[in-house]
Amino acid sequence: MSAAPPRARAAYATVTAAYWAFMLSDGALRMLVLLHFDQLGFSPIAIAWLFLGYEVAGIVTNLSAGWLAARFGLTATLYAGLAVQVAALVALARLDPGWGIALSVAWVMAAQTLSGVAKDLTKMAAKSAVKVLAPAGQGGLFRWVAVLTGSKNAVKGAGFFLGAALLAGFGFHAAIWAMAGVLAVILVAAVAFMPPGLPRGRRGARFAEMRSRDPRINRLSAARMFLFGARDVWFVVGVPVYFEAALSDGTAAGHRLAFFLVGGFMAVWVIGYGAVQAAAPRLLAAATRPEHEIVALAARWGLPLVGIPLVLAGLSLVAGASAGWLTLVLVLGLLAFGFVFAVVSAAHSYLILAFSRTERVAMDVGFYYMSNAAGRLLGTLLSGVSYQVGGLALCLATAAAMAAAAWVAARRVG
Repeated sequence: MSAAPPRARAAYATVTAAYWAFMLSDGALRMLVLLHFDQLGFSPIAIAWLFLGYEVAGIVTNLSAGWLAARFGLTATLYAGLAVQVAALVALARLDPGWGIALSVAWVMAAQTLSGVAKDLTKMAAKSAVKVLAPAGQGGLFRWVAVLTGSKNAVKGAGFFLGAALLAGFGFHAAIWAMAGVLAVILVAAVAFMPPGLPRGRRGARFAEMRSRDPRINRLSAARMFLFGARDVWFVVGVPVYFEAALSDGTAAGHRLAFFLVGGFMAVWVIGYGAVQAAAPRLLAAATRPEHEIVALAARWGLPLVGIPLVLAGLSLVAGASAGWLTLVLVLGLLAFGFVFAVVSAAHSYLILAFSRTERVAMDVGFYYMSNAAGRLLGTLLSGVSYQVGGLALCLATAAAMAAAAWVAARRVG
């Protein structure tokens, strides 16, 4: 197996560091917004609305980001993502506590929409860069994309805890301003230290080229949409709001403790998810398996994602909201869900790059992550609606239904 040249490794390290910085801010921002507005008394549906712009932006941005990267280059797209995130944080920091609910929701939705644009510009550029920079040879691409994706999710998990800690220790506005300042410094450093080596773009790139003609990519994108919908149905609103209510005694001190506990669980879940993603090539023995076997394994591993939330939904119906043991069972069950989800997600992230041709990798990755964003949008909306209509049980049952749709789509990829 050939090793990557030093310049490619330096470019990969710089891209990864910039991506880490962005995802730390992204995770912290999500937890800050979720817990801050839950504390202000917003309903689960209202909280879900705060994130809808973020997810809608992902659908549009991933389509256009693939074309932008093909037209202007991956480094320019990466820098644009970091800059837009700084702008989103500054806008959110200017939220006035004296505004009414309608204006506050509209303002936060607009800032979150900017953040969603930033995330998908950054993610698409970083992951497309792996296809260009990864060393040739068996297992090299899966290993590099697994390390990037796994480490990113571990950092985002740390961001969840950071956001909760900043909210409890310094308040909403001070935390946002601090994050904007640090990310601006990271952007300057990335521009200063990025070595050459990434594609600069081509003038002839056309937006009409975005849709892939490879049926494997289209079916994998459908599986990705339902996979992330299955996670976000419980992850965005339902389970965090349930845990905050279950763990708080209603006092100010109780709310602060609940913030740490909820943020800690979300952090552990995402950090563990990232660690498993990074280990996925070894778990699947990817270095010794042909591509079609990875496709089959991705489908096979998706089946437990149907059963776990279905069992948890049944237990929550039997136990009732006041059962003290239910919280512990949920924690263990959702950690098991995260383990399986991480393996499937890592396999998908490898397969989209394996299926893509180098000359159109940005467009194929953009189309694929557009589907990812569509799933997150659907999951976010259903998270608030299902939890408010049917409580935790309906929230988890909806996750199981979406996981089943992902499993059916994944079986058709091969």
